[in-house]
Amino acid sequence: MNAKKSKDSYARGVLSIPTQAYQLWVGNFARSVKSNQQHGFSLLEILIAFSILAVSLGILLKIFSTGITTAQVADDYTNAVQIANNLIAKTGVETPLKISEELGIENDFYHWRVRVNPQTFISPELDLRDLPVELFNVNVLVWWGDDAKTDDRVLELNTLKLAAKSEP
Repeated sequence: MNAKKSKDSYARGVLSIPTQAYQLWVGNFARSVKSNQQHGFSLLEILIAFSILAVSLGILLKIFSTGITTAQVADDYTNAVQIANNLIAKTGVETPLKISEELGIENDFYHWRVRVNPQTFISPELDLRDLPVELFNVNVLVWWGDDAKTDDRVLELNTLKLAAKSEP
């Protein structure tokens, strides 16, 4: 019988706690846990959460507004490039290639200037005076701005065009 008793005590564990003491300990622990449980957030936790939320929303709004501003500037540059390309294409087709300067406004927002000047080309091997064409430098400048507070944005395109020599 002694062997059986030692086997049972081994199965329960070498350091077995008497049943009554164990139940008393578990009961006291359960009551202490129950009395320390919280039923909500403290005022400090709520203030910290709202502060984090406010900072995060502020950063997100700044990112979105910067993105919108950048998209508007990109659209303005795209329009300016289209205007400048159209002016270059018209020069020599709708207006003859000769020394000139023209100013204008497009869409009541974009100001432009087209300058046409002869381009000098010096080559020791070639005599260019005998050629039946002249080379012109076409310079297109487009500028725009929202108001007097900001600096005007500027776009400049240059190209070279050939034209038949005019008779002197």
